[in-house]
Amino acid sequence: MDGRTVSLVIAGSGGAGVVTAGSLLIEAAARAGWYAYMTRSSGPQIRGGEAAAMIRLGTAPVDGHDDCFDLLVAVDWGNVHRFAAEIPLGPDSLIVADPAEGVAPPALAASGARGAELPMQALAKGVAGGRPNMVALGAIGAMIGLPEAAVESVLRTHLARKGEAAIEASLAAYRLGAAAAVEFPAVPRLAPAEAPAGSRWSITGNEAAGIGALRGGVRFVAAYPITPATEMLEWLAPALPKVGGVLVQAEDELASINQAIGASYGGVPSLTATSGPGLALMTESIGLAVAAEVPVVIVNVMRGGPSTGIPTKSEQSDLNIAVYGLHGDAPHLVLAPTSVADCLFTTQWAVHLAEALQTAAIVLSDQSMGQARAVVPRPAELAFIGRRERPAAVADGAAYRRYANTASGVSPMAVPGMAGFAYTADGLSHSESGTPSSQASDHAAQLDKRERKLAAHDYGDHWALVEGDADADTAILTWGSTTGPAREALARWQAAGHPARLVALRLILPVQPERLARALAGVRRVLVVEQTHSGQFHRFLRAHYELPGEVRALHHPGPLPVRPGAITDELARWS
Repeated sequence: MDGRTVSLVIAGSGGAGVVTAGSLLIEAAARAGWYAYMTRSSGPQIRGGEAAAMIRLGTAPVDGHDDCFDLLVAVDWGNVHRFAAEIPLGPDSLIVADPAEGVAPPALAASGARGAELPMQALAKGVAGGRPNMVALGAIGAMIGLPEAAVESVLRTHLARKGEAAIEASLAAYRLGAAAAVEFPAVPRLAPAEAPAGSRWSITGNEAAGIGALRGGVRFVAAYPITPATEMLEWLAPALPKVGGVLVQAEDELASINQAIGASYGGVPSLTATSGPGLALMTESIGLAVAAEVPVVIVNVMRGGPSTGIPTKSEQSDLNIAVYGLHGDAPHLVLAPTSVADCLFTTQWAVHLAEALQTAAIVLSDQSMGQARAVVPRPAELAFIGRRERPAAVADGAAYRRYANTASGVSPMAVPGMAGFAYTADGLSHSESGTPSSQASDHAAQLDKRERKLAAHDYGDHWALVEGDADADTAILTWGSTTGPAREALARWQAAGHPARLVALRLILPVQPERLARALAGVRRVLVVEQTHSGQFHRFLRAHYELPGEVRALHHPGPLPVRPGAITDELARWS
């Protein structure tokens, strides 16, 4: 990775304000000209409980966490042991803790990390209105080289409603923490950087997906809250009315998908967002959208499963249900963003494809992207708006064939109320006119039509992210949120003098065997990387693609992420 990075964790119990401190830190980092990536870890409780803000800052864009953290600041040790495995430390790491709060859990102490004491509670009590998390933030800022002016600017913005006294109290606590950290053991510091105004965005994957939906033309959203997709809906609720749209909170996931299909049938590009349990409930209606050829987009922010699983942790294990979960032969679109920023593009593209191809599109994000906040380069404005093919205004005396078996497979779709263009849109097998039919010829013709329109479409270069050495004989093949660590592993492997290339699929369905064959031309070794227990992506590739040479799989379930070092270690064992 270009540029230097520093990785840190702020941990504590519920109410300690560690996620707030982390959010302030990355916003200040953005004002200091740096890039940032922050995920959070917490238990399944609704309020309170343990929490950690896991942050990586850099002078170049960062798409994932490093192999271990340079710094852990524990405001307190309340239940931190529950996610200690998610905080890998090493001998060069530094643990900063309040001596009044006990000692580090054994799993963290066993890392051999260095230690330093910071009496956050006592220092905060010395300031009227002071908070320990601001003391922690001050120590972090001093250790990593964050300019105080950037922090002060952020605090003044966020605390403006609370008045000058609250601002000064936070700044005083911050300065006490910074002064106390002067003698602490060193951790990586970042060099000053310049960021032109407006050149960076601070955004979550869920927010980016929401923006992509609006840019793609979505004007109706129906959804039922579910972790970790809810923030997308919360962002869209006030944003949609600004562009003439509306969001409806339905009574459950079944109502959500059916309302979205109904609005789309009425001519309005529509979307719903959910997670794995909700997607399971929606599958019958998604099949209806496929059969009736009604465009709809479903953003599925994956979490650990099965069943309720781990709602607050990430996993890529909804791949199978997204690809294979619909009843019958139901060709549809499945797409996956490759980063927090790419959630915008991929969702916008999904809307475009769903509208153009008149089918259902499932977008597979996950908790580690959806709820992650990143400082990223400002995304480009793309004129990438979905357009449905409409029939002529006059039927010319002929009966309207809504499902006409055209060469492309895409048939003109009328809006209800157009004179002469009434038709039935339901889940029964039907003729070209839409009349229910049990004839084998009609059934086969419509199956062929729905398959053909997806297979024949030109998806261009957006189908995958392809990087690295074109003549390399080794390739990393991945998808979704594991793209970030895979890209970093590729850079490390290349820096060590080993040619390699990376292919990260953005378009999962329909499969693109010819394109992947070209991307892997000359490759003799393929390492498949994913975050599932059973290797779902590897099995999917084996089922639908001819992979060249020797193939190995690197996969494990959540909540532990795939880290770049694990990928390079696997490549090294292969050499």
